[in-house]
Amino acid sequence: MEPRISIITLGVTDLQRSVEFYRDGLGLPLVDENTESIAFFQNRGTWLALYLREALAEDVGIATEGSGFSGVTLAHNVRTREEVDAVLDEAVTAGAKLVKPAQNTFWGGYSGYFADPEGYLWEIAWNPHFWIE
Repeated sequence: MEPRISIITLGVTDLQRSVEFYRDGLGLPLVDENTESIAFFQNRGTWLALYLREALAEDVGIATEGSGFSGVTLAHNVRTREEVDAVLDEAVTAGAKLVKPAQNTFWGGYSGYFADPEGYLWEIAWNPHFWIE
């Protein structure tokens, strides 16, 4: 297997609200305006997909019930400490909930977390030790 993640799909309960958050709020490029059942956002090296939670669970063959921490976070690395604060502010303005304000980390970086309108956790981080592009 080649070391690559092609698409990250988030199961959402309100597809249009999520599309508006990622497209209008965060400015991610929507691939196709037809977002009746699924939406794709093209990013560098990876696509983000939004799909109705029930349909995604059905596709996987699992129940939709369950709550709490899923054990998964998504990360967006930026070039500077200041960009961490700016992206967190942008997300909150777009409708995200600030979960953890940006702060110095034990590993020498700077990061904070927000939850999108569906509750998915995003870490916004600056890492002085390496750059992920």
